[in-house]
Amino acid sequence: MDVSVVIITRNTCAMTGEAVRSVLAGDGVVAAEILVVDNGSTDDTATALPREFPQIQLIRSEINRGFSKAVNLAAKNAGGEFLLLLNSDARLTADALTLALQWLRAHPDCAVTGAQLLNADGSRQNSIANFPTLATELLNKSLLRRLWPKKFLGKERFFPEPIEVETVVGAFMLIRKSVWDALGGLDERFFFFFEETDFCLQVRRSNLRVMHLPQVRVWHGQGQTARQVSVAARIEYWRSRYAYFAKNFGPATRLVLLAGVLVRLLVDWLAALLLTAATVGKSPRWRSRLRVCSALAGWHLRGCPTTLGLPR
Repeated sequence: MDVSVVIITRNTCAMTGEAVRSVLAGDGVVAAEILVVDNGSTDDTATALPREFPQIQLIRSEINRGFSKAVNLAAKNAGGEFLLLLNSDARLTADALTLALQWLRAHPDCAVTGAQLLNADGSRQNSIANFPTLATELLNKSLLRRLWPKKFLGKERFFPEPIEVETVVGAFMLIRKSVWDALGGLDERFFFFFEETDFCLQVRRSNLRVMHLPQVRVWHGQGQTARQVSVAARIEYWRSRYAYFAKNFGPATRLVLLAGVLVRLLVDWLAALLLTAATVGKSPRWRSRLRVCSALAGWHLRGCPTTLGLPR
């Protein structure tokens, strides 16, 4: 078996079906198995997917284990030489797996590759990310990419050749299974968000490369799953950000981060409040922004409880 494709789904049956179809519709060069973890879905995922795709391995969890635990569970059952983490809202082009696998096999010093992610209209999405620092978390990322394009890589630049990066966006993430096993998989302290970022950091610390492959093209819904529960997802993002800094930075950096993001949150909340009032509450954008900022502020005031966020 060349590749074990792991897809995590929770109440995204239709999207997951499209992702599975895209794997099955590949060019036939790569031998792939598909493992889908149903992370406590309440829709018809558990019955609909195996009925339509009897060749997949469906692993059913009665609860939402979180992304890291679900992927690690699937990886224990994976028989491939490589492991592909594929988002449920992603779709492969026919040659995506073949091109990525050929590149990895030709470059043994590389452990992880990512793809060029595309919007429905074919325009580029951000497919590369920097490791989180005080600069990336407290300053505007778009501004950083414009001011220092060689350091902060983004969709504004076209890459004609593969390029080494700090981390890739995890909608498509092809990994050597031997490296995965050596590093122990994803850190399960990350329930949702930052898990692939932390994994790439551990890969780089092992003196192995992480590469962006622009010739590998993948359609991506860009957070359709998270948008279904936007407030809860934002709480999880902030929780995972704190977990990443707690693991990889010292107390002084963590204190500056906390102070900085809280100031940004206060400014965002005040701006959303004023603009919602100025539009007499008729702007969905600013109502949504106010709702999210208020929820985040409330979560902090309550001591960042684990009972808030995505359901466990």
